[in-house]
Amino acid sequence: MNILKVFTFPSRNLIYVIPFIILLALVCGLFVDTSSLKNLLLPVAMLTVFPAMIGFQPRELLKLTDIRLLSANLLLNFIALPLSALLIGMILLEPWPELRLGLLIISVVPGGNMAVAFTMLFKGNVEVSLKLSTMNLLLGSLLAPLYLYILAGTLVEIAPYHIGKTIGLIVLVPLCAGVIVYNFLLKRFGREHFKREIKPLLPAFSVWGLIYLVFTSVSVKAEMIFSYPELVIQALSSLLLWYSIIFILCISIGRYFFSHKDAISLLLNVELRNLPICMGLAVTAFPPQTAMMVALAFLFQQQLALWVLKLDQRYRLLG
Repeated sequence: MNILKVFTFPSRNLIYVIPFIILLALVCGLFVDTSSLKNLLLPVAMLTVFPAMIGFQPRELLKLTDIRLLSANLLLNFIALPLSALLIGMILLEPWPELRLGLLIISVVPGGNMAVAFTMLFKGNVEVSLKLSTMNLLLGSLLAPLYLYILAGTLVEIAPYHIGKTIGLIVLVPLCAGVIVYNFLLKRFGREHFKREIKPLLPAFSVWGLIYLVFTSVSVKAEMIFSYPELVIQALSSLLLWYSIIFILCISIGRYFFSHKDAISLLLNVELRNLPICMGLAVTAFPPQTAMMVALAFLFQQQLALWVLKLDQRYRLLG
């Protein structure tokens, strides 16, 4: 079998690979002590985020256009979604503060690196999507420590400095390294070669790191998960309800206030959370149950986006 196909297989089949890894981690965790794997969580988290930062364009924020769309994006990502996560956690996850924290982490870290790719695939406004994803990543990284301290400070012990340092290591260090590597690759190979030959391989690097993070975070708590199956059921129910709220809000706002292309861009930049960063933060700064909540979101985040956009192509949900 072609080595390249083997290497890219997880990234091309993520919706099947992640459930398999979770099941494998649950089984292995019952029979093998995997706690030693936690020693590499931080460096692997940094390496997982790094490929997504190659080609990152902070200068997109300097183009002050599309103010209405940018405002809607900020309102949804940094007010509506954290508040809805807080409310759902209080109602459905009250006995499990670590799970509530996991949902809050997902809600305050937007900037999914798949947003631009999905925007291109479904013919949204790519230029606007680049700007939204850049803004979301930078603001999310800066505001996450403050948000988590305010919203989750009563759930578990939270040190804003420690969270800020962790985010700095997981986001800002890979971002700076990504800018340096990107400029080197452009000088060495040229822009067209980068887009055609190198950029398509970058997600595969991230996914292999992601596999390590998911496997470790789930396996170390396998016994607890089997002992409390209602934990998983409540976690999945809460996530599905939260993502449903996202779709209702984005479809309603996009349909009545924006063009179809802009509405697609808004939906994707709100619904596709930056789960690799969430996972990196969860596994390095919080209890394992928190990381399990993030891992479960991988089961359906992209699939839900695909289903909704397929329905939009048929029924024009977004106007």
